[in-house]
Amino acid sequence: MSGPGDYSTSYVNRAREFALRAHGNQQYGNQPYSVHLDAVAEILEPFGLLAQVVGYLHDVVEDTSVRIDDIRADFDDLVARCVLLVTDSAGTDRPERKLATNAKLAKVDGDERVALIVKAADRLANLRTSALGANDSKLDMYRAEHPAFRTAAYRAGLCDDLWNTMGLILAQR
Repeated sequence: MSGPGDYSTSYVNRAREFALRAHGNQQYGNQPYSVHLDAVAEILEPFGLLAQVVGYLHDVVEDTSVRIDDIRADFDDLVARCVLLVTDSAGTDRPERKLATNAKLAKVDGDERVALIVKAADRLANLRTSALGANDSKLDMYRAEHPAFRTAAYRAGLCDDLWNTMGLILAQR
């Protein structure tokens, strides 16, 4: 295990391998899950290696049997805290989960702000996939969620290009 702040391309590769093992045969639409994870990591390249590590791990706690303690043990506490922040909160349905997750994101500050960048990159990757696949129902869902998501997760100057691109995709019909 590397120590906090000791992020390298090998650490990013280890996170990718960990996530791919955890997701196993899961699909992202009709593609292997790796397509989504790689898309998120590519968006995160300008934001550094820590962002890419969290980007690869962003869905493992939510969508697999991996626990946050597994992330903490295999990576570090900051990575685990950020993964926990981007993991949807529990709830009976999507609106309830998103409400709780947005409340959690609204409180993020300090080193954990990287989680906000990852959450924005994940949403941007989802929007791009939905737009390219002409999945209007998904786009409508994201469009309806966007104001509350932006209020919770946007911080001026943190990743404005990602937010601007999201806005452009959501403005299209």
